[in-house]
Amino acid sequence: MTMQDPPQPEQLAAEPPSSLLAQIIRVFLLGLSAVLLIPLLPFQIRIVTEYERGVIFRLGRLTGAKGPGLFVLLPFIDRMVKVDLRTITLDVPSQEAITRDNVTVKVNAVVYFRVVEPTAAVVRILDFVRATSQISQTTLRSVMGQTDLDGLLSQREEVNQELQTIIDDETEPWGIKVSTVEVKDVELPPTMQRAMAAQAEAERDRRAKIIAADGEFQASERLREAAEVMAREPITLQLRYLQTLSEISVENNSTIVFPLPMDLIRMFLDEGDGGDGDEDA
Repeated sequence: MTMQDPPQPEQLAAEPPSSLLAQIIRVFLLGLSAVLLIPLLPFQIRIVTEYERGVIFRLGRLTGAKGPGLFVLLPFIDRMVKVDLRTITLDVPSQEAITRDNVTVKVNAVVYFRVVEPTAAVVRILDFVRATSQISQTTLRSVMGQTDLDGLLSQREEVNQELQTIIDDETEPWGIKVSTVEVKDVELPPTMQRAMAAQAEAERDRRAKIIAADGEFQASERLREAAEVMAREPITLQLRYLQTLSEISVENNSTIVFPLPMDLIRMFLDEGDGGDGDEDA
């Protein structure tokens, strides 16, 4: 009976390390991983549209804004916040304010703004839409208090530009760009409306009187020129007299006109002048 030699180390290293049990365990673990990851896979795939940006946080730290396109996030590690880059229309509620000339008014406006820095809009402010609304309301009341009522009604473009500049400066650290601010409506108290109506009516009466006086002045100038022409040519007065008679005769009325020759009137006038001259002599 011969005894076999023990296996050498080189022979042990050459043998395969896996066995049937190890292969079964490996397959089981792979299957378990697939079963656990498949339900989580849809939650880790993100699609960012053209008008959006995705602000990604990895373990709570900001990694930047990405998009548009398809992104795969690490499970339980990455978190993404979507930010809309389209222009937002914000209605500013009616604000009651007192103008510089102590008139109480109610003013509402509309603000157009958009996000230009998605990371700042997410990291530096909790709710940039609500924050922009609040700063717009306070700015509207402040600007109304520094403006006269006449300036608010007649210089609307200057007021809008001032509002846009102030709100844009306040929201710039949040990554917000305010493009337009428009004052929509100015509501006045009833007493002020009646006073303004009376003022407008008085202004219209003043203009009407000035226009009428100007017309009388121009008419007097024309009459003076006509009198000078008639003084140089006495026959024109008689022609005017006959024209007036023809105009009167066209109308259907009961007025009776007795034409009197101008020569006869001139004769009496000449005799009156002669008599006065003799008495003076």
